[in-house]
Amino acid sequence: MCGIAGIIHFDDRPADVRAVAEMVASLGHRGPDASAVYGRGAMALGHARLSIIDIEGGAQPMLAAGGRLAVTFNGEIFNYLELRQELASLGYRFATRSDTEVLLHAYDAWGEQCVERFNGQWAFAIWDARERRLFLSRDRVGIRPLFYTRAGNSLLFASEIKALFTHEGVARDLDHQALAQVFTFWVTLPPRTAFAGVHQLPPGHSMIVGQDGSVRIRQYWDFNFDANDDSNQPEDEYAEQLRDLLTDATRLRLRADVPVATYLSGGIDSSVTTAVVKTITSAPVETFSVAFADEEFDESPFQQMLASHVGVERHVVRCSRDDIARVFPDVVWHAETPLLRTAPAPLFLLSELVRRSGYKVAVTGEGADEAFGGYDIFKEAKVRAFWARQPQSRLRPLLLRELYPYMPALQRQSDAALRGFFQVSNETANDPLFSHLPRWTLTSKLQLLFSGDTRDALRGYDPIDDIRRTLPPAFPTWSLFARAQYLEAKFLLPGYILSSQGDRMAMANGVEIRMPFLDYRVLEFAGRLPERLRMKTLNEKYLLKKAMGRDIPPAIVQRPKQPYRAPDGKTFTTAAAEEYAGALSPRTIAGDGIFDPRAVSMLTAKFRQGGGIGVKDDMALVGVLSTQLLVDQFVRDFKARRVAVAG
Repeated sequence: MCGIAGIIHFDDRPADVRAVAEMVASLGHRGPDASAVYGRGAMALGHARLSIIDIEGGAQPMLAAGGRLAVTFNGEIFNYLELRQELASLGYRFATRSDTEVLLHAYDAWGEQCVERFNGQWAFAIWDARERRLFLSRDRVGIRPLFYTRAGNSLLFASEIKALFTHEGVARDLDHQALAQVFTFWVTLPPRTAFAGVHQLPPGHSMIVGQDGSVRIRQYWDFNFDANDDSNQPEDEYAEQLRDLLTDATRLRLRADVPVATYLSGGIDSSVTTAVVKTITSAPVETFSVAFADEEFDESPFQQMLASHVGVERHVVRCSRDDIARVFPDVVWHAETPLLRTAPAPLFLLSELVRRSGYKVAVTGEGADEAFGGYDIFKEAKVRAFWARQPQSRLRPLLLRELYPYMPALQRQSDAALRGFFQVSNETANDPLFSHLPRWTLTSKLQLLFSGDTRDALRGYDPIDDIRRTLPPAFPTWSLFARAQYLEAKFLLPGYILSSQGDRMAMANGVEIRMPFLDYRVLEFAGRLPERLRMKTLNEKYLLKKAMGRDIPPAIVQRPKQPYRAPDGKTFTTAAAEEYAGALSPRTIAGDGIFDPRAVSMLTAKFRQGGGIGVKDDMALVGVLSTQLLVDQFVRDFKARRVAVAG
């Protein structure tokens, strides 16, 4: 795994290799093992390398086809050995053992469609000298990031936005509509990012940039959770198919010339991946876990249960509120977007432990909830639809109370209040976005914290209208469950789970994470499953439990879903968090002009006084603070922050 960067001029000026070298230098955390820049005419490619496959021969940027093709590549093509054999049969010869060379020859052989043959996680750019064009691509689900922007008569791209900001021609301004999106969905909607004029290539898309300035973007893959297999195949056969697929997906993700560890949270997903890794490899398996000082968030007993059951070594980073407060500025620096949760911070500390323990690669369980219906929001949507058929029922609301036992404020609400909050009515039940409307409505109330100027800039703009325009034409005809899965997988998964909690926190410490559940074959298999096998009544991930349950302790299989959470707003009211007082002061808030100083002062006073703090308050304080840190680090004093990080 690596960091990539590059530039192409549209006016035939020679590319500034030194500028690309500076972009690469800002990505040193992603690729601490080596760096290089290759320039040819009006184009230059840069690379910061984390050596994992073919450590001696896989240096980049790499050339092929007699120098006609050059690539900078962040990621892994896990089926590269199979593709290498196929390409060899077509007459291609290989000088290295790397998947990077396979990628180059695959492009030479199959052109833009080569990505459809890849099983992996990637963001790359290939310069084709004959066609005088740059081919950029991002993996199917968005595991690896890829950003780009225009600066005058040039296009720049990089793995992280901070690399683009090293170029003096790139402005550093927050995007108001992006803020509204984050304060509704937790994420920006691709291609938008938190910064005006900086774009992300959407997952499952490729982009062709001609030296004449032309840009063409093509989607080559998308989720489909509405392709139900209506055959009468027995459940046991589905379970065996899933078991075989998941085992093979894990086998591919163990391909590396360095040791591979696993993340272990204590839930079923990471327990399954750890158990499968243990059965595949003969090498000792070491796991890495987060333990919380706050018992409310801690899953240590289940982590230890799994480790003892399958016989693996467990390493633990113990995380307190003070720890989260201490690293939060670094977390925002690497996330490059406002955050409404502190949950990325413990994962930052976890990857720090992984790297310190001598590992560069870890297998994780992300993707199982999206693929196999594991989130509470999927249950919630089913219960709300059930209740909406009899809105005045006194019994049906009890299901919602049972769904969220860890939310005491919800338990105290009347049925009428719950009906209003969860938007239970015949009218809302017919809305294609029914599953997510309560969550988005709650989060959007945070926009009341915006200043008058920010609200004026957003007048007439509704982020939910934006999301409606991005959906597939057939989306309204899909089942409720399929729509809910798509919304979660399409937006929150790449924009938050795989980015703010995933790639950015792992690569901050030079660790690559690999996710067997996000093998596209597993995702397409899950999309074809009858819905009753994804969630049977309210039993989430039914088929996954059936297929893999015998490999892990019954207590883990049967435990209620516990969402990964960390201490939020109260983290920043401790003595260790006094340094944040300046960022939240009325003077700073007023000077930056994003939020209303009076509203923020009332919010912080509520936390200091120890009043009743709810989910909305937690999101509000973390959201305001992370946005203010983002302004400080990227807009107000970017050079100072870069110097501090480098030092």
